[in-house]
Amino acid sequence: MDDGVKGRAREYDASGRRRRADERRRAVIAAARELLEERGWTATTIADVARTAGVSAESVYQRFGSKAALVQEVFDVAIAGDDAPVAVADRPENQRIRAEPDLRTKLRLYAEGAALRAERSARVQLAIRAGAGSDANVADLWRTISEQRLVGVTMFARHLVASGGVREGVDEAEIADVVWTCLSVEVYDLLVLQRGWSTTAYADWLTRTLVAAVAEA
Repeated sequence: MDDGVKGRAREYDASGRRRRADERRRAVIAAARELLEERGWTATTIADVARTAGVSAESVYQRFGSKAALVQEVFDVAIAGDDAPVAVADRPENQRIRAEPDLRTKLRLYAEGAALRAERSARVQLAIRAGAGSDANVADLWRTISEQRLVGVTMFARHLVASGGVREGVDEAEIADVVWTCLSVEVYDLLVLQRGWSTTAYADWLTRTLVAAVAEA
């Protein structure tokens, strides 16, 4: 009887430790995001992140290893909207896009999702891009983010061509280039952050632009 009670107690303690560790991890990621968006890459230090999150700098290094690795997780959470271990491509909103038979509706759903991801992640991306010129590690991170985005839009372009309804003469490579350009953080920065467009207005523009460039008349 005692062994059973002790076993349950140990399991409870382990569960509690995991929960507290997850809470500290989320607090560190949230603090890093706040400081990164406010101060930029260079002025955001691990010590400041730790202080804002209410943890020690040593624990941040132990958990994430480096500032660049921490910012990678900040970006991943910003893009996905949460820290669930599910790839963006496997989430319900993207499954809905793949299942949608109408090309124009497919493009609208894609544009709306892209606009929401940009709203969450644009300032983080801009901070990473700005830091890439002064830090080799963040330059590698920015290159990885750019390469992943190109892979994603290429897969989407391939899906559009396979689905049908694409304008004659437009191939997978051109679609990928158009989507790559329209979804760039630079375009979002110009229209939303600098010119003051709403996320909805940006999504509407993105839909119209992609439909005009991709869909048959």
